[in-house]
Amino acid sequence: MLNVLVLCTGNSCRSQMAEGFLRKMLGENAKVFSAGIETHGVNPRAIKSMEEKCIDISMHTSNHVDEYIDIPFDVVLTVCDNANEKCPVFPSRAKKFHYNFPDPAKATGTEEEIMKQFANTRDLIQVYCEKMVKEIS
Repeated sequence: MLNVLVLCTGNSCRSQMAEGFLRKMLGENAKVFSAGIETHGVNPRAIKSMEEKCIDISMHTSNHVDEYIDIPFDVVLTVCDNANEKCPVFPSRAKKFHYNFPDPAKATGTEEEIMKQFANTRDLIQVYCEKMVKEIS
């Protein structure tokens, strides 16, 4: 069984979305965790956006990366440049992936425009996770 960590700055949007997709895609073959170098709480718009893909992340929690420092991760995925630069050192056997997804939490405009940004980021994360799963499975 693989141990997978998705790491972001605040563990509120991008990492939560990726955790949701990877849990669904990897199923029983992996334990998937997400964390931040800070914790900002799970963003309600991220929850709503993932519901559109029939993935429930409403019970996810926003966790700090230090909580998982002793887990032997096989895969570490950073989903923003800030987390990639500040990522703690994990065991050398961990396969590392990085992609800097746009942060939908910074979106401005009407609620509809903001949700479009969330959907755009969510869809980019979904495609990336699908490719990554093929590579690690």
